[in-house]
Amino acid sequence: MLIIPAIDLKDGKCVRLKQGDMDQATIFSEDPPAMAKHWLDQGAKRLHVVDLNGAIDGEPRNLAQIEAVLKTVDVQVQVGGGIRTIDTVRRYLETGIARVVLGTAALMDRSFLTQACREFP
Repeated sequence: MLIIPAIDLKDGKCVRLKQGDMDQATIFSEDPPAMAKHWLDQGAKRLHVVDLNGAIDGEPRNLAQIEAVLKTVDVQVQVGGGIRTIDTVRRYLETGIARVVLGTAALMDRSFLTQACREFP
């Protein structure tokens, strides 16, 4: 079994939402790279990062923090939240993200999903 710790980002901070409510966030850290390092120190072999603002806005909002995490860790990082265009997929992969997680857009836009699968097998 592979346990993949998740780092949820809201306004640049590591948070946990209460029942998915963006207005009810508990801040666990204001330093995403330090949180990523914490999970590696605990034995994580991969990290999952969610851009909660991006999920709401439909485009990346915490890219600087995600890039900082990538510079801090030497494990694969996957990211989700607000990935609704091929350009966003491309941008994340070019920064060194190992995997992008396509959620709502994959269900709502079949042509986007098809293009993403073709371009990034």
